[in-house]
Amino acid sequence: MTITYKDAAGIAGMRTACRLASEVLDYLTPFVQPGVTTKEIDRLAGEYMLQVQNTRSATIGYQPPGYPPFPASLCTSLNHVVCHGIPNEKPLKKGDIMNIDVTVITPEGWFGDNSRMYQIGEVSIAAKRLCAVTYDAMWHGIVKVKPGARLGDIGHAIQKFAEGQGYSVVREFCGHGIGKVFHEEPQVLHYGKPGTLDELKPGMTFTIEPMINAGRKDIKELGDGWTIVTKDHSLSAQWEHTILVTETGYEVLTLSAGSPAKPGFVADLVAA
Repeated sequence: MTITYKDAAGIAGMRTACRLASEVLDYLTPFVQPGVTTKEIDRLAGEYMLQVQNTRSATIGYQPPGYPPFPASLCTSLNHVVCHGIPNEKPLKKGDIMNIDVTVITPEGWFGDNSRMYQIGEVSIAAKRLCAVTYDAMWHGIVKVKPGARLGDIGHAIQKFAEGQGYSVVREFCGHGIGKVFHEEPQVLHYGKPGTLDELKPGMTFTIEPMINAGRKDIKELGDGWTIVTKDHSLSAQWEHTILVTETGYEVLTLSAGSPAKPGFVADLVAA
């Protein structure tokens, strides 16, 4: 499969899809509380997409070769779950951390993909720090995006920062191209060497979504065929944005009114 470069109409379609994906997370934020089940969060999200946005979930029924169909409108990955957690009837409790990963499809067929970490009640200092460092790691990758840069520059920046903070980077899952296809080329690794892999060119759209573990990088898959957890049961965190390569740099497409503020170092770089 080759990389697709979006024209002006495609970029407009992606801007809409990605903003709507971020607005699903805005909508869900007040409901992420102790005592609420992830199944209820999934129900709320599915209704919001269909009834308010006129979008639909890309994950429900999604079935790559060798996998069972994914049964929910979003992924909810708690604590030591790295990714692809399936919503269930277990209530959230104080101290949990959770990633919610949402992908919408617009009526025009464009996909918008993003995820955020949520802290349920008061969480441990270690959990808070992991969430914060993972957010910054994503942005260390984002700011490397510009025409002429390489995908390896993104992965290297994420890996160098995360490992410098004492954490490990999951290798088996990566970011991906996205457009009118959920997962397209290129693969966006969250580790690597600068100056390697595909060159970035205007019109590329892809996700940057590092999964960072407090312990070792090793993972395992649970029996449901989807849920991925840390092998050592350590906490894991993930953030995700969809990015457009512009003529001069990058545009983060998955921003909305409720998006967390950019880290201070990003504002400094932009100002410079």
